[in-house]
Amino acid sequence: MIAMNRVGAWQAEHVPPAVRLLSTLLLIVGIVALGYVAYILVGAAYFQARESRKLYRATSEPAVGAAPRIVAEGDVIGQIDVPRLGLSAIVVQGDSDDVLRRAVGHVPETALPGQSGNISLAGHRDTIFRPLRDIKIGDLISLKTPAGDYAYRVNSTEVVRPTDTDILQSHGENELTLITCFPFYFIGHAPNRFIVRAEEIGPPNK
Repeated sequence: MIAMNRVGAWQAEHVPPAVRLLSTLLLIVGIVALGYVAYILVGAAYFQARESRKLYRATSEPAVGAAPRIVAEGDVIGQIDVPRLGLSAIVVQGDSDDVLRRAVGHVPETALPGQSGNISLAGHRDTIFRPLRDIKIGDLISLKTPAGDYAYRVNSTEVVRPTDTDILQSHGENELTLITCFPFYFIGHAPNRFIVRAEEIGPPNK
């Protein structure tokens, strides 16, 4: 045992300075990376909790008029829920990186809740929209907004290329499209998009 300890001490003393420096730098980088991830996750959780309280207060009051047709980037639109998957998240106007770090984003050029057409929502596959990997045909989705509550049933899923913008087009009916990157466990920028399509199954409850 004493001999082994001496060998270990000798090896530690004779590690090249460059190797020791590299090890230290890698340790620092790892700590910084973990700190950044924690900062993002905590910030997103705080944002979700704060905006959920605001939305609850807004939806507790009688709605006046239809949903707004013009909203600014970062405005809270509502809350999406997929009960079977335990998915619940605030929906914010816009699909920028800043928006998607904290919430589900509403694709600006698509319909808003309360309007006819295709409502398209985007989310990151490794955070809020990760449960979509287990989505099934027939699953129910709800969208709560100050203008009312909307219910949808999933009728299809598919994988498309990022350049396929046809997924944003309306098919002449009120529908909901969820968009996230695919594959779900891909390291780096995923090459494809996972699409969930759902049809509206009831009028809003006001």
